[in-house]
Amino acid sequence: MSAPMTDQAETFQETAATFGGRLQAARETKGLTAQGLSEKLGVQPDTIDAWEKDEDSPRSNRIQMLAGLLNVSMVWLINGESNGTSNVEDSFDRSVAVNDALGEIAQLKDTLSGALEKLAQLESRLQDTSES
Repeated sequence: MSAPMTDQAETFQETAATFGGRLQAARETKGLTAQGLSEKLGVQPDTIDAWEKDEDSPRSNRIQMLAGLLNVSMVWLINGESNGTSNVEDSFDRSVAVNDALGEIAQLKDTLSGALEKLAQLESRLQDTSES
């Protein structure tokens, strides 16, 4: 007799003990293959596999992109705290196209936020230089 099947949310929480486990669970819950995620992220499928097996870790900019694509927070991907499971579960109620668009929007927001911070630093440096 086989064990009773668990729902995805329960499996998601149980298998998410490491970065790799959380990444794999979020990817699977989102309905993406490693190949599909690698294409969206612009990396090799072997890279995704290594991250999910905790054999390697992505750089911070890739973690930011992963969080946006998978509709989870960066903090949750890194340490399991904050917005993770419920956000992924909510994505099941939306079409793939909507989820993809929302992931791209989150990614763009993060990119723009970083660009605004760099602009502010540059502006500050220029103002300091002109006052000298």
